[in-house]
Amino acid sequence: MTETSPKIQTSPPSPTPSPSPPPSEQFHETVPLTAEHLLTNRRPEPAGGWRRIVWLLSGRKIIPAESLAEQERRTLIAQAQTPVASGHHRIAVMSLKGGVGKTTTTVALGNTLASLRGDRVIAIDANPDRGTLGLKVKSETAATIRTMLAEAPHILRYADARAFTSQSPARLEVLASDTDPAVSEAFNADDYRTVAGLIERYYSICITDCGTGLLHGAMGATLELADQIVLVSLVAVDGASSAAATLDWLTAHGYADLVKTAIVVLNAVEPKSDVDVELLERHFSSRCRAVIRIPYDPHLKEGAEVDLVRLRPTTRGAYLRLAAAVGQTFGQRPDRGH
Repeated sequence: MTETSPKIQTSPPSPTPSPSPPPSEQFHETVPLTAEHLLTNRRPEPAGGWRRIVWLLSGRKIIPAESLAEQERRTLIAQAQTPVASGHHRIAVMSLKGGVGKTTTTVALGNTLASLRGDRVIAIDANPDRGTLGLKVKSETAATIRTMLAEAPHILRYADARAFTSQSPARLEVLASDTDPAVSEAFNADDYRTVAGLIERYYSICITDCGTGLLHGAMGATLELADQIVLVSLVAVDGASSAAATLDWLTAHGYADLVKTAIVVLNAVEPKSDVDVELLERHFSSRCRAVIRIPYDPHLKEGAEVDLVRLRPTTRGAYLRLAAAVGQTFGQRPDRGH
C-alpha cells in the first residue's frame, strides 16, 4: 500500500502594496479649515424656542441641533447675503396694473435685504407721476429725485448722496419723487440714466419702483439697465392677466432674458380664495425663475410706513424667501451692453 503525500495548501500571492501617497496627500479633508468648522465653541447660539432654553439651562454648554426650518432659514439668509459680484445690481419692481402692492413690495424687499447685508441698499421712485415710495419710510428730508438731478454735478461722495435720501430702521435708503402732481415734472429716460449713474457709485443694490405703464419715458431706460425684474400681481383674474401680458410685452420687445430670470410675486394671498393659486403659480413658474407668495398682512394693508418688526412671522418669512431668490443672482456678472 502506497502512501500519498499530503497536499499542501498554498495561499495566493498577496498583491503588491501600492506606494503610499506623499505626506502632503495622505490627509485630504474637504471641510474648510476655518474657525467655524474647527472651533467647537463657534456654533451659533440659538435665537429662541426650546433650543435656547436648553442652551441656557445647560450653562450655555449644550446647543441642540437646528431643526429643518432653522436650517432652511439660515440657507435663505446666506443667499440674501450673497456679495454683488458686479459691484452694483439693479432690480426693477414692475406691474402693469396699479394697486397691487408694487411699492410695498419694493420697500419690504429693500428692508429685508438691507437688514441682512452690510453694504448699501437704496430704493428709488421712478414713477413718471406722483409716486408714493417716500411715504413708506419716515421722511428725513424734503429732497426728491428731481432735487438730486439738479445737484448731480456736486455729488462727489456718499455723504453728498445721503443728503437726498431717507433711511428706514432696517437701513434701507429711499430716494423719493415729488408727491404733489402740480409741481412734479416728467421723469424721462435721460433723467433715470443720470440718477442710476450716481447711485451706482455709492450703493451695491438699487431697487427701482417703476410706474405702471410700459411706454412712459423712464421705463425704457429702467429695463435697459435692469439686471433683474420683480413682477407683482394680486391673486385675481385681472391682476394675473395683466402680469401675463407684461411678460408677453417684454418678450416681444427684446427683454426675453429678463423674463426668464424674473421673479413673480403673488401678493396679499388670502388663506381661502376662489382663485386657483396653484394654477397661477404653475403658469408663472413655467415662464420665470421663481414665484413667491406673500400672504395678506394687516400691517401692509395700512398703506403707511413698512416696518418689518410689525409684520407677521409668516410674512417676514415670505419676504426672506423673496430676498433669497433675488440674492441668488448677485454672484453673477451680467454682460451689460450699456
